Amino acid sequence: MGDLFDAARVRTSYLQHLPGHRRLFRALAPLYPGAFAAFDLSAYDTVVSSTTAWAKGVRARADAVHVCYCHSVSRFLFDYDAYVGRLAGPFEPLVRPLVRRLAAWDLAAARLPTAYIANSRNSAQRILQWYGREAYVLHPPVDLDRIGVGPGLGDYALIASRLLPYKRIDLAIEACRQVGLPLLVAGSGPAHERLRRLAKGSTTTLLGYVPEGALRELLGNARVVLLPGSEDYGLVPLEAAAAGRPVVAYGAGGALETVVPGVTGEFFHEPVPESLASVLRAFEPARYDAAALRAQAERFSPQRFVERLREIVAEVRRKQRG
Repeated sequence: MGDLFDAARVRTSYLQHLPGHRRLFRALAPLYPGAFAAFDLSAYDTVVSSTTAWAKGVRARADAVHVCYCHSVSRFLFDYDAYVGRLAGPFEPLVRPLVRRLAAWDLAAARLPTAYIANSRNSAQRILQWYGREAYVLHPPVDLDRIGVGPGLGDYALIASRLLPYKRIDLAIEACRQVGLPLLVAGSGPAHERLRRLAKGSTTTLLGYVPEGALRELLGNARVVLLPGSEDYGLVPLEAAAAGRPVVAYGAGGALETVVPGVTGEFFHEPVPESLASVLRAFEPARYDAAALRAQAERFSPQRFVERLREIVAEVRRKQRG
């Protein structure tokens, strides 16, 4: 958080002091509701939380406005097998009842915010479906100052992602193998070992964690950037556009709101390797104009984001006053 807030202004929960909290953050999930509820927010008349699950459960005072910027409905509600089941492995029989209790807490906590902001129309639909709440829509910004237009000199596809089952990196590995296209995967996560086995003998290289500067260089030189899974929003297509590089994305979820076919990239429409491979075979990066790609990213600037966020919070406060 150091690049956003002065360290002296950041207040953490007791979980921050537990040994191994970074490595064991998933195992600590049953403690998260209590940790967030324990924050003392009684001095604040306006609270803005940013969360996929837990922060909406903070306790604001009765007369305060709580605006929740929600990046996704908790995935253990609607995508248990992909998000939890595969990762739990032999412990799944023990994990399932814990997740069931967390799901009950999640649905109860969803009633606490005064208003919701969704990070995409896709997320807004899920918030309405699962929580019964309408939401404003405000797309997250792309940091244009940190990403410059790259030369696109590489002959590889790039995925920059946490390694999780629902990201469908396995699909991209097989598609790139079929096409003979080198694939670089930048990121770490619990699906690493499974993906390493799948990538053995293929055209894919798992890079693990890549520092920001090196990742920007990879992005700016990629032949194409891939988004093979359905994302709630997915910032990567806009980061690719900021770097002047086109995207091939699965035609579902948040990508439908950020990828412009024929201008910033293309979609594949079936969640199988053959569908992605078919698009990659016909893909010609030279068809995509770097200036048009950059212009798409500039529609999602931090300045526009901050202006709209302030407008929404002010509107919610006016409505609260009646």
